Amino acid sequence: MCGIIGYIGKKKIVPLLLEGLKRLEYRGYDSAGIAVIDGKNLHIKRVQGKIKDLEENLLISPLDGSYGVGHTRWATHGRPTEENAHPHRDCTGTIVVVHNGIIENYLKLKNQLINEGHKFITETDTEVIAHLIEKYFKGKLEEALIEASNHLEGVYALGIISPKDPKKLIAAKYGPPMIIGIGEDEYFLSSDLAAILNHTRDVIFLEDKEIAIIQSEGVKFLNFDGKFVQKNSQKINWDPVMTEKGGFRHFMLKEIYEQPRALRETIFGRISLDTGKTYIDELNLNDEFLKNVSKIVIIACGTSWHAGLIGKYLIESISKIPAEVDYASEYRYKDLIWNKNFLGVAITQSGETADTIAAMREIKKLGGKIITICNVHGSMATREADGIIYTHAGPEIGVASTKAFTSQLVVLALLAIHLAWAKKNINKDYSISLLNELQRIPHKIEMILNKDKKIEQISQKYVFYNNFLYLGRWINYPVALEGALKLKEISYIHAEGYPAGEMKHGPIALIDTKMPTVAIATKDRVKDKVMNNISEVKTRGGEVIAIATEGDEEMKGKVDEIIHVPETSEIFTPFLNIIPLQLFAYNIAFKKGYDVDQPRNLAKSVTVE
Repeated sequence: MCGIIGYIGKKKIVPLLLEGLKRLEYRGYDSAGIAVIDGKNLHIKRVQGKIKDLEENLLISPLDGSYGVGHTRWATHGRPTEENAHPHRDCTGTIVVVHNGIIENYLKLKNQLINEGHKFITETDTEVIAHLIEKYFKGKLEEALIEASNHLEGVYALGIISPKDPKKLIAAKYGPPMIIGIGEDEYFLSSDLAAILNHTRDVIFLEDKEIAIIQSEGVKFLNFDGKFVQKNSQKINWDPVMTEKGGFRHFMLKEIYEQPRALRETIFGRISLDTGKTYIDELNLNDEFLKNVSKIVIIACGTSWHAGLIGKYLIESISKIPAEVDYASEYRYKDLIWNKNFLGVAITQSGETADTIAAMREIKKLGGKIITICNVHGSMATREADGIIYTHAGPEIGVASTKAFTSQLVVLALLAIHLAWAKKNINKDYSISLLNELQRIPHKIEMILNKDKKIEQISQKYVFYNNFLYLGRWINYPVALEGALKLKEISYIHAEGYPAGEMKHGPIALIDTKMPTVAIATKDRVKDKVMNNISEVKTRGGEVIAIATEGDEEMKGKVDEIIHVPETSEIFTPFLNIIPLQLFAYNIAFKKGYDVDQPRNLAKSVTVE
């Protein structure tokens, strides 16, 4: 997740860009840069580090201009270095691009362009865009961008300037947000409202496959077919916190919808579909150690613990290594038995969870090796660990975790495959098939998100119930736990996740017309067993909401409500099945009028025991 700001007008350009970048810094903070044009002269300043580092650099070596763009980076392609910092340029050094997103086919495009004589100087995917625009440039940036867009695969929001097509800012959107701000004889482009609301409240939101041509005399809009589009501005009256929500009612809803992007960024650069191998550079454990790993010990709290439970199934299924999962808050008080061939895996979104860090330290005292799966660079857990696997979910502000959870699942799948190769417990064809399907998961999540209206309607039906039972088996039992937790966290409804096979050992006594059951019954090795559990609920007068696979006709007439998800490999079904449960919990809490982002008694990161 990166931040983009741009401006053309009469204000001092550099202070304005810096102010905007500071407001966007939550979107990325490992490098930053600006590009400004003064007449025919282009000036660029980039730094590794935070916005304050850029600001200090500009005090020593000032720039000025009448229009320009700025960028703050969350590194995905290429290390966080000054060279890889945005803005990026073409071979001539005159076409400047800032980018938020991922170009999935950049390596293919890069090789083609190199064969055509283009010279690259960075490790980023963004540089490909600049060279493509150079290739098709015939005097108008927007026309070159339209040609370039025909070759780009992935998602991107762009800001583009060049002294070759002067006094013009180009903005484009395909996936990530891009907003145009309209002031008095001045115009802005930004990734987020937060960066521009101090200057204007009249904005236009670009839609996918739209381009804005911003000049001092006004703004025009084109689609990627080159046809002009009529767009109307909106008056924004949000408070400063709401400006960061990108038009969503709550951070939680925004973050649910960000999951496809978060998963793509977490996967990208870590897999090879040619070899079936995974690449986890930050793991920092040699092949000899990994080859001898005899047991995986996963420690976590809350939602991360649920991810760990799914990780146990993934690791045991794919890499054939025994795994156990413990609450970090309990693990630290056990009489620990540790073996030099054990590997600890600590999962924490924030990297500051007190119990998890304490448990990590207990393992370290015994001389054990431990890695952390974490979303926050430089956090305590990353400093304590022997190795790190970062998720690339971006900042998660909603207290109830959503995109961090699914990003953790992706990392656990990658780790399982990585361990399987180290242990020689996997063949190339199987690994390639897993990685191919893993790459399809973000798109399949998008398909589920397109059904949000149906899920909202189902939520309305159940908004006044006070108790829920969530049932799952095998790898989807933890999904039942996580679905129930989401409902508890934000709607304050008692919900219990249970292994479906344990129904007859107690919970079946709770079934009545006032306690709906959410059953996860997608196609896998235990689906028939779950169908039997559904029958047990229905014969006792209970209502059932089923999560089922697209095209599964068996469910019709046997349950009260069905939410379909796309078909996938059975071990990846949790990645999809959790999405409707997140939306279900969100909609019930919203309809009950609760503060979804800041539920009572909870904090985003539990930094004390």
